[in-house]
Amino acid sequence: MSNAVPVPHRREWVQDFQRESEIVRMALGPEAVALHHIGSTAIADIFAKPIIDILVEATSLEKIDARSHALQGAGYEAKGEYGISGRRYFRKSDDAGRRTHHLHVFVWGSDEAQRHLAFRDYLRTHSERAADYSALKMRIVGEWRGTDDYIARKDGLVKAIEGEALVWMRHRARHDPSG
Repeated sequence: MSNAVPVPHRREWVQDFQRESEIVRMALGPEAVALHHIGSTAIADIFAKPIIDILVEATSLEKIDARSHALQGAGYEAKGEYGISGRRYFRKSDDAGRRTHHLHVFVWGSDEAQRHLAFRDYLRTHSERAADYSALKMRIVGEWRGTDDYIARKDGLVKAIEGEALVWMRHRARHDPSG
């Protein structure tokens, strides 16, 4: 089975993130301010494509560009912005050509980084919405028409959850200034 199809959550994804984040941290050095496990593999009990998404908050994209050779040496393919302005995107595959990791690099505190983190944290704390998201993904997989269709058919729910997550994050920040 291709790794483009969601599978039940696996506990080892957390350890995979931790191992890989050390490799990324070594490659990027002090330019990597924070590394976060994002995407569906970071949310317990939902179906996910077995590809670890890592969000890096960096000091600057120019400094990341200057260190991209180090990521390439660690097995990552540099893809530039890859459709999202203000991002540097890298991807890694195993020896069989299956994608294993996606690396999304944004400047520390950017709106895009906050959007990704809000989505993850919201689904981690709102199990009913996480279940909705997981169920939709499995319905789409049951009618598999490829990755592009999969992404397009998730888009409406993803945007709705993102909106809820950003409101929730702002509300939480106003009521808990410690973070």
